[in-house]
Amino acid sequence: MSIAWHAIRDHLTDSSSKLHFQRSFDAIRRAQAALTPFRDPAALLDRLHRTPGDPARKNLILAALVGAAQGDGPASDCALTMLLLALWPGLDAIRRRSLWRRLGTADEVASDVLARTTEAVRSLDLRRVNWIAATVLRNVERDMIRVRQRDTAREHLASSADPDEVADSGDSGIGAAGYARLNGAVRKLLGDDALLVIRVAIEGFSQAEVAVELGLTEAAARKRYQRAMRRLHAALEEIP
Repeated sequence: MSIAWHAIRDHLTDSSSKLHFQRSFDAIRRAQAALTPFRDPAALLDRLHRTPGDPARKNLILAALVGAAQGDGPASDCALTMLLLALWPGLDAIRRRSLWRRLGTADEVASDVLARTTEAVRSLDLRRVNWIAATVLRNVERDMIRVRQRDTAREHLASSADPDEVADSGDSGIGAAGYARLNGAVRKLLGDDALLVIRVAIEGFSQAEVAVELGLTEAAARKRYQRAMRRLHAALEEIP
């Protein structure tokens, strides 16, 4: 029997409240200075999910958890569970976008998201990563899209578009080639804000959802979106 996506989160949350989990968490706290202030998993997750918050501080916490997750034994499994719960809002957004892109059934997408996140965490090179959450979420979604492209024989389109920003499986009405052209045109006008505008204005995702994907606060995403839209409107007004 399949397990509903939100039931998986409930299971992880329940596991984090068990005594054996607390013991593993205490072991991580002793080894990782960034986690010392948090007496239990709930306190740590509250800090990570709190908005607003210090992004740099949150990143240090996530880096400490990644380091622990790359070890061995119960402490490693504990850290991985904490990371999955910490990243859950972003993972949930990836799941919904993946279903929208028809990357698989609900069960297939859920399994793929969790498996790829686990792999991304285990293999992450902390020496080469600046922002943990943004990197893991971007890599998971990018890899899922790449597999879809390969399976649907669209590698020739992927080679001419940024794989970080290809977000269409051909079902949006303009097709993958049209989406790639749209992305290129918007990027010329808006630079790094192109993906934000496409996600919100065209694909219909909320600014809060895109903020999670891009590793931004909701306030920062809102300001960047408003600024980008003003630039876009100004560019359109210049067209004769």
